[in-house]
Amino acid sequence: MPIERRPSWLKKKIEFSGGKKTAELLARLGLNTVCREARCPNISECYKNRHATFLILGKVCTRSCAFCHVAKGASPESLDPTEPSRVAACAREMGLRHVVVTSVTRDDLADGGAGHFAQTIKLLRQISSQPTIEVLVPDFQGNRDAVAAVAASAPDIFGHNLETVRRLYHLRPEADYMRSLDVLASAKKKNARLKTKTALMLGLGETQSEVTEVFRDLKNVDCDFLALGQYLRPDKKNTEVKEYLSPGTFEEYRRIALSLGFLHVESAPYVRSSYHAGSYLEPQNNTTSTAEPL
Repeated sequence: MPIERRPSWLKKKIEFSGGKKTAELLARLGLNTVCREARCPNISECYKNRHATFLILGKVCTRSCAFCHVAKGASPESLDPTEPSRVAACAREMGLRHVVVTSVTRDDLADGGAGHFAQTIKLLRQISSQPTIEVLVPDFQGNRDAVAAVAASAPDIFGHNLETVRRLYHLRPEADYMRSLDVLASAKKKNARLKTKTALMLGLGETQSEVTEVFRDLKNVDCDFLALGQYLRPDKKNTEVKEYLSPGTFEEYRRIALSLGFLHVESAPYVRSSYHAGSYLEPQNNTTSTAEPL
């Protein structure tokens, strides 16, 4: 049965006052963030600390995932060719040491927006402070040429989220579990120096054996980094939470994942794929997690 009352460790408040300057800069440059569009519970903390995850390719997604709050529609906006340069300008002005760029899914585009990602990476590479770059891409409908185009642009981290276990992929009706694994495998084959990354939301009704099966599938495609967090229902129109996992359970999943060979694992209730994203590349974190217990 769905559970509506949150436990004591899930009481983080969303307050925008501390991140006013970040919000104003994003608005001035006409940029979207997944922080706001997906109603991320960490937005207050990240905006206050001058962090944000850029959302490119517009803010209307062509997919209908049951857990996601991002706007959905069959006719998204036309691509804005100035968007990559505005992302680079914003990253420069924010002084970001690690830049995370994600997007809505654009099944209406022949390359799924891969060229737009590549151009964004290219312009970010021109920032004098030389931040590390992470992209979190859609599955490009399995188009390996599109995956290769992004991988060839050489981000430091190539991310694609599985989101949930194989049995629950009905929550992602236009997605395919094996296709998502192939995206990660194809990126690594194109550029062996890439670090690949994925994330799972837990509490959707999965079992521990199903979660560990995903871990093994990910290691079979040589995935390096893993983020595990609690699914929180962003709106009543989204699918219900089936379980609130304890911080101890997240720590146990972290131990299991590390034992299977992941280089770095973030696992705690409020962890999201881009939360503390820069820490994955820190050498001292190659075999430990910096996720804060809650």
